[in-house]
Amino acid sequence: MHITLILRILGMLLMVFSLTMLSPLLVSFLYDEALQQIFLTSFIVTFISGLVIWLPFPKQKSDLSTRDGFLITSLFWFVLGLFGALPFLMAESPQLSLSDAVFESISGLTTTGATVITGLDELPRSILFYRQQLQWLGGIGIIVIAVAILPMLGIGGMQLYRAETPGPIKDSKLTPRITHTAKALFIVYLSITVTCGTAYWLAGMSAFDAICHSFSTVAIGGFSTHDASMGYFNNPMILLICSLFMMIAGVNFALHYFGYRMHTFKHYFRDSETRFFTYVISFSVLIVCCALILSGKLSLSESLLHGLFQTVSMATTTGFTTRDYFNWPHFLPIMLIILSFMGGCAGSTGGGMKAVRIMLIAKQGVRELSQLVHPNAVIPLKVGKRRVEAKVVSAVWSFVAVYLFAFIVILLLLMATGLDFTTAFSAVTAAMNNLGPGLGDVASHYGDISATSKWILCFAMLLGRLEVFTLLVIFTPVFWRH
Repeated sequence: MHITLILRILGMLLMVFSLTMLSPLLVSFLYDEALQQIFLTSFIVTFISGLVIWLPFPKQKSDLSTRDGFLITSLFWFVLGLFGALPFLMAESPQLSLSDAVFESISGLTTTGATVITGLDELPRSILFYRQQLQWLGGIGIIVIAVAILPMLGIGGMQLYRAETPGPIKDSKLTPRITHTAKALFIVYLSITVTCGTAYWLAGMSAFDAICHSFSTVAIGGFSTHDASMGYFNNPMILLICSLFMMIAGVNFALHYFGYRMHTFKHYFRDSETRFFTYVISFSVLIVCCALILSGKLSLSESLLHGLFQTVSMATTTGFTTRDYFNWPHFLPIMLIILSFMGGCAGSTGGGMKAVRIMLIAKQGVRELSQLVHPNAVIPLKVGKRRVEAKVVSAVWSFVAVYLFAFIVILLLLMATGLDFTTAFSAVTAAMNNLGPGLGDVASHYGDISATSKWILCFAMLLGRLEVFTLLVIFTPVFWRH
């Protein structure tokens, strides 16, 4: 393991991240807010810290091993969460403790969207912009962006890309070189964000709200500049636009890249995971809308609009809300929470286990049932027209087993801190799936739970963002053996 190289990259990435403090600094100038000192101090502290870590090893060059990639990825997200908390910690509004500041920072960077802050409508705009920007950076994955400049330092970046990119198959690249791959992903991500923000603005949002909500929509984050979230705007067109872009962001970004390059949409319909993702959400929307209509709680038009929006928001792990969905009748709140386990597609900004894994498990279950009826038949497991190798299926089942085991352990830990089952279950679901809103005591915000619970949930959010194995592997003895 190349410790000096890891420290050099970590320092360099911190210096890059410090530059993101300058945009909220500019916002504070534009709106004449007295917060310039906070963001300037955060920038200086973060940059100097990165410089101090980087300076002892300025000429260290070599290729990263797989273990190096895992360690850098895990370390950087944790360190980033700590330094990202600086503006929250120093601001007078909101006044946050260390636990709350780190929770808010990690929640933003992991695109979870769980918040400890209330009174968003009264907060300074620079703080609001900073929260939204954290989600946007977390959505694309700042490490995937950073690998574009690693080759210039003589460092191979494919190990970082494999560690960061979600999904069960991580070795495919959009372009022959990882640098070009990172740039391609960023261009697609930025283009969708600009399109989303423009659509919001044309639909009636202010320019500030349009930019901020485009950040959290495309990142599938869920932070808002208002306590009422998307319900603040009371605009059906905005909800429909948001639903569309949440679906777009929930699809594998490699498909968006190929669509941009080839000027065609055919590959979306040919992709098995995208079809499965669309079918599951469409069927869920139908169930939710029908249940709302039959309950008589909302009018027909409201049932259709809010049923569509809230289902897409929860299923893609975005976490925007318009109504108090946790007060909806019957099984609907639990169903919406459970939908987040699927999340988005592999290679998207969504959280959860990813649709491709759920699809493979479902296909494997159907295959086993068929094998019981025809025990001597050879029934291959296929995705589209391609046969799935046994090692891929094994990896998927291993992921699900470890994911559920971690879920149960974290659930018990949260209950040990005094949370009731409903609150603890929904909180760990929202954290590990990077969803945000929960039920019970965390239905509106997470500010009232204990500091211990918040630190546990911070770990759960990182666990979900890094897809379990990337983080847990560094806690195994075999990882540290030579």
